[in-house]
Amino acid sequence: MKGEKKICFIASSGGHFEQIRQLKEVAEKYPHYYIVPKNASTAAFREKKYLVGDFYRKKRVQFFFRFIGTAIQQLFIFFKERPDVVITTGAGVAIPTCLYAHFFRKKVIYIESFARMKSLNQTAKLLHRYTDLFIVQWEELLKLAPGSVYGGWIY
Repeated sequence: MKGEKKICFIASSGGHFEQIRQLKEVAEKYPHYYIVPKNASTAAFREKKYLVGDFYRKKRVQFFFRFIGTAIQQLFIFFKERPDVVITTGAGVAIPTCLYAHFFRKKVIYIESFARMKSLNQTAKLLHRYTDLFIVQWEELLKLAPGSVYGGWIY
């Protein structure tokens, strides 16, 4: 489908992944793919996907090497797929792809987690300045993310 926008959906596993899956109406309208961490909850997902390494912030040395490895994986995926839009619900695993999209002047849409009612998560705080559209699911968060849009609940 030449001329159509290609979408990259990227999210961590758990609630972030469940929220990105709620955007199925968007996925049905555009060519798309998913980037998710490789684990039991994402392996069974049948959509076109890339399973990437995940990283945990608890062990700093291990975090550094896992982050670099995941960032390299995502760079290869980014060049292979060439998305026009990146949509994410966070968390950390989305950082590299969102930064690549920003650097290459692609659109970045960040949807803050439904679980965040009173504060932004660390990934949201980091990526807010690099987004073209920052959506919150609770009106109270509008004041914490200047320029954000209240989108209501994904569910």
